[in-house]
Amino acid sequence: MIYKELVINNYDGLKAKAAASFVQVANQFDSQILIEFSNKKINAKSIMGLLSLGVKYGESIYVFANGKDEKEAVAALVELVDNNFGE
Repeated sequence: MIYKELVINNYDGLKAKAAASFVQVANQFDSQILIEFSNKKINAKSIMGLLSLGVKYGESIYVFANGKDEKEAVAALVELVDNNFGE
């Protein structure tokens, strides 16, 4: 299992479009991917779970991945966040 702290740099936070992009990327991998925020852990492949966290601009989340492609999964999610969700 590996993990990485990510700071959300999207002004809208992890809402609709950004959350959908995050879930879409997470679903490309076989590994289990979890997000921890404010003492809650949710499945990163669940749009409803991600939206329920209410992550805002400038807040940090932790992304945990466990599985055969865990490194690639975390790297792809880091790239997505670093590139401001493709905007």
